[in-house]
Amino acid sequence: MKLAQLAAAIGQDAGAAGESRVTGFAIDHRKVAPGNIFGAFQGVKVNGEDYISAAVASGAVAVVARPEAQVVGAVHLADPLPRRAFARIAARFFTPVPETIVAVTGTNGKTSTVEMTRQIWRMCGCRAASIGTLGVTTPDESVSTGLTTPDIVTFLSNMTGLAREGVTHVAYEASSHGLAQYRNEGLPVRAGAFTNLSRDHLDYHADMEDYFAAKMRLFSEIVDDGGAAVIWADDAWSARAIEVASARGLSLFTVGEAGDQLRLITRKPSQLGQELEIVYEDNSYKVRLPLIGAYQVANALVSAGLALATGSPVAQVMDALGRLQPVRGRLERAAIAQSGAPVYVDYAHTPDALEAAIAALRPHVTGRLITVFGAGGDRDTGKRAPMGAAAVAGSDMVIVTDDNPRGEDPAAIRAAILQGAAGAQEIGDRRQAIAAAIAAAGADDIVLIAGKGHEQGQIVGTGDNMRVLAFDDVTVARECAAQLAGAAGQ
Repeated sequence: MKLAQLAAAIGQDAGAAGESRVTGFAIDHRKVAPGNIFGAFQGVKVNGEDYISAAVASGAVAVVARPEAQVVGAVHLADPLPRRAFARIAARFFTPVPETIVAVTGTNGKTSTVEMTRQIWRMCGCRAASIGTLGVTTPDESVSTGLTTPDIVTFLSNMTGLAREGVTHVAYEASSHGLAQYRNEGLPVRAGAFTNLSRDHLDYHADMEDYFAAKMRLFSEIVDDGGAAVIWADDAWSARAIEVASARGLSLFTVGEAGDQLRLITRKPSQLGQELEIVYEDNSYKVRLPLIGAYQVANALVSAGLALATGSPVAQVMDALGRLQPVRGRLERAAIAQSGAPVYVDYAHTPDALEAAIAALRPHVTGRLITVFGAGGDRDTGKRAPMGAAAVAGSDMVIVTDDNPRGEDPAAIRAAILQGAAGAQEIGDRRQAIAAAIAAAGADDIVLIAGKGHEQGQIVGTGDNMRVLAFDDVTVARECAAQLAGAAGQ
């Protein structure tokens, strides 16, 4: 594709260089190849404008940057919002893309919702994929790991790759960082979903209003004109999300006990899941959801809403709800202790998410609920004591341990959590903490290991001193349960 065609995406003229053939895009000057368009952005720690000359020397034919940036030897595609301009240009280059794309935002539930949407579509006969924290999950269930919202070049190239493999439906996570940094622009998004909002990422966003505003770009700018907004109606922020979607003129599809389109009438916990009664278009449906926890109901119903809003037949969607599989690291049953106590792993790493995970398990506990968790370093410090408070309020036994300390002192992180967790035990080593919890669990108890979920490593240090130690909560829980059982049998 020629540079002139791409520059037109943001209303600019590439001049005499317009006939240059564009070969690709890069936001890392070390990855620039001849014919690339380079995105030079100001970041928190690195200013991409400092590397413009290096990118041009490597063959960049154009640079997208602020008007005041200095560009010599290549076309300067100047824009006061260069990240957005770069995304819109790149979106014109990366084609084709799947015909049905939906996006999910919110503090908690994004990963489960996009994955459940993929499952529902698949059971409706579509070739579907999901993109998010777990990576890219394709129609054949293969997974490649990645960030919640990858950089715009990776994101768009993934979309094109999926389309070329015959994928027609994609659900992706739209994180607040990704939305604020224009990392998922330019695609035809038929529907967006809002799950909930609670404290998180206030190390990046100025306050909750700024955090919410970033999320709402999904409705105000990303979803197609005339598209749909699927909103969980039972969250404290839902009414404001509905206002944003309504102001944009999107079709509203509200879900939950207060939902107008997909209303939850009753929810009854069962031994293997939950029995639901749902009303859609004045028809009542009985669904046996094979997942535990109120928030899993929310995720499943938002997923069903996305499927319905994009044309999936209601009978097939309701049938698919009864056949959903658990999402990796989301209330995933990892092991059964020798005592008979089940051990669950969950990604909960905010006060609300931890409270929700505990509440999900509580109806299934006849003895004690034992919770093991920590908090990540170099992240929002204000959520640590509230996480401790949420854990002790809902659990019968709490062990505070390490998560991903990164560049902070692990003991200091634990101390901050313990300020809100009166009576909790402290065991810094995460493996030892998990082993202690399983050893303490009786036949009627349940163990919850929270914070890391699907993650495969423990991050220690930063920069050149950063190490990622192999650590999978599910694997460690199974190993500890087996070792304790073996020791008891000797």
